[in-house]
Amino acid sequence: MRTLYVTDLDGTFLNSSSRVSSVSAAIVSRLSRQGALITVATARTPATVEPLLEHTVTSLPAIVMTGATLWDRETKTYADSHFIDAATVAEIGRKAEKWGITPFVYTLPHDDIMQVYHHGPLSPHDEKFVAERADLKLKHFNLDASREECFTRRRTILFFAMGSVESINALADDLRATVPCSVSNYVDIFKHDVGIIEIFAPGISKAAAVRKLADDCGAERVVVFGDNLNDLSMMAVADLSVAVGNAFPQVKEAADIVIGRNDEDAVARFMEEDFNRQG
Repeated sequence: MRTLYVTDLDGTFLNSSSRVSSVSAAIVSRLSRQGALITVATARTPATVEPLLEHTVTSLPAIVMTGATLWDRETKTYADSHFIDAATVAEIGRKAEKWGITPFVYTLPHDDIMQVYHHGPLSPHDEKFVAERADLKLKHFNLDASREECFTRRRTILFFAMGSVESINALADDLRATVPCSVSNYVDIFKHDVGIIEIFAPGISKAAAVRKLADDCGAERVVVFGDNLNDLSMMAVADLSVAVGNAFPQVKEAADIVIGRNDEDAVARFMEEDFNRQG
């Protein structure tokens, strides 16, 4: 049976040092060369996905930015990108200000170098986020942007913000009730007092991207791996949903199977066993 394997990165395929272990990289690369259909589905952008998967061969485009676009790792190009319309961009800006949230605004110019805009002071979490990504080749930060530069951009693909769980959840609830967009809000896997919100064009989710990719590659069966709340949508559309042992309780409860932890190469080992069973 032709199976598509899709794994989340942080907390799932990546270990607790936010790296792909040499064992996991070797297993997935070997399976991919043998014809296994393997990819990742992540909230990350290609700017961080590429370095993380540098030593890992995958056979399909990566589902990045929670499904707002795909990244062809071979040609280093975006595909099937979904942008937020101008009126919605402006309204999201107003709602963010209402709840005291200063988001990063991600845009995708035609040269495939992502431009990220931010207006206002950076929180300590924001500063750390930027510092860890400042030297990436596929992303450029514009941290002194005006409000107009942030909220009137064409080809806006994502709003991303961090803040208190209460303020992030309030913004998410407000947007879902009033603005035509897709909203994903969840708790940081390392700091449970920090909320994260991602805002996309309507209809965007890991689930929608997984379903489309499965159709495109002719998969008859889909197996997904996750650990956090933003993985629940793709787990719900999978034929087999797998939670790692370190996953949030809600994710374990929703999964068909719970395997070992992300520090035990559990995802790669499960893929290998399952692929060999399928023959």
